[in-house]
Amino acid sequence: MIGCYDFCGHYEWTFAWLEAEGGHDLVCQYWEEGISRDSQQHARELILPQGFAGMRAYWGHTLDHEAAGYAIHATEEVFRIDMHECPSKGFLIQNGLVQYRDYCDHCMGWIGPMMKDAGFVIDHEHNHCGQCWWEIRREESTAGPSEEGQLAGAADVRLHPGWQTPSSPHDLYRRATDPDDKCPLPPPSS
Repeated sequence: MIGCYDFCGHYEWTFAWLEAEGGHDLVCQYWEEGISRDSQQHARELILPQGFAGMRAYWGHTLDHEAAGYAIHATEEVFRIDMHECPSKGFLIQNGLVQYRDYCDHCMGWIGPMMKDAGFVIDHEHNHCGQCWWEIRREESTAGPSEEGQLAGAADVRLHPGWQTPSSPHDLYRRATDPDDKCPLPPPSS
């Protein structure tokens, strides 16, 4: 049995191996079938029937268990996660492990299909440095992502000093449920 931190390196290596063997579509298939529908079935069993309450139960427990640096804010309309220190990506960075071109995409790869099945859409951004934010809303909602600090206050990762990383461009998703639904980034504000 491997430890959870060793798992992160093997996990990332698996994404690179799958892409080398069968291309991007095989990686996405693995994320959806192997992770979203199989290894994270317990998340589906909470979130599909319970919606936001299931999200709070799943991520509250899981992120505490992983010792993630995070904050959760939820209303009747939106469930938000601010990830300040992703233990998984942090481990890869700390140990110089880079096998797959965008490890962070696997989160949208397994969470997106689950949210689609549950009737939700996702606004999300990650900076490839172990920081990201997620806002999950019902599919019929017309609301867009919150402004910086509007929903999460000081816990909003976009206010974190390390959020802007010139050497690592961010990936942005709007009303997405697929890892390939990335949006073009707006030009930097002057």
